[in-house]
Amino acid sequence: MKILVCIKQVPQKDTPLKLNEYGTWIREDVSYEVNEPDAFALEEALRQKEKHGGEVVAITAGPARSQQVLREALAKGADRAIHLEDNAFVGLDAFNTARAFAAAIKDEQFDLIFTGLQSDDYGYAQTGVILAELLGWPHATIIMQIEKTDAGIRVKRELEAGYFQFVDIPLPAVLTIQSGINKLRYATLIGIKQAKNKPMRKVSFDDVKGAVTGNLQKIERLYIPEKTKNTEYMEGTPSEIAKKLVDKLRNEVHVL
Repeated sequence: MKILVCIKQVPQKDTPLKLNEYGTWIREDVSYEVNEPDAFALEEALRQKEKHGGEVVAITAGPARSQQVLREALAKGADRAIHLEDNAFVGLDAFNTARAFAAAIKDEQFDLIFTGLQSDDYGYAQTGVILAELLGWPHATIIMQIEKTDAGIRVKRELEAGYFQFVDIPLPAVLTIQSGINKLRYATLIGIKQAKNKPMRKVSFDDVKGAVTGNLQKIERLYIPEKTKNTEYMEGTPSEIAKKLVDKLRNEVHVL
């Protein structure tokens, strides 16, 4: 099977938040890492390749620094990579990111496209679903298991309250992968060396700008949470204090 894996570079989870001068996004001088759900998507693609053969291709969109996530994918076992390289890709919403990906792979013939369930920064959980719609392919979300069948694939979807759903899907298809579907591997020293010689196709913003339109979603302003502390003492008997506490939690804090 020929599988495309969409990978995103996101700010590290424990990095201090630094907003840009306009307050619309974070500054560039923070530390970055691979989006966690995308790492599980890559791992599942590599496992499917090991079972059934084929090719795994990693794709990302972003400035030169985002090439690092592709290098990591190649070091873990991806066969080649596609980098939509330009600062202009940073501000795209899910709709335009999907349109850019679809334009970049228009001459490719993939059996499956994997994305992580959602990104750790924006958290839209839309790119994979929109990409499926643009391509006219069936899709399924929150995938916890994939099995190849004679007619296509059979997937296990995570639902609410501990329930799961099994769905048969024809190929080609798009799947959004849930974190925890597998156990992530580490890149080996040999893999890191081999990654340097694996092909990486560069796609500029000009190459796909015909597919990109105005953003449908826009961040107007971000705010860093302010730490506040207010201590309030309650007096009375234990039963009276309990009643007051429940009343505050229910009517003021709204957690009950």
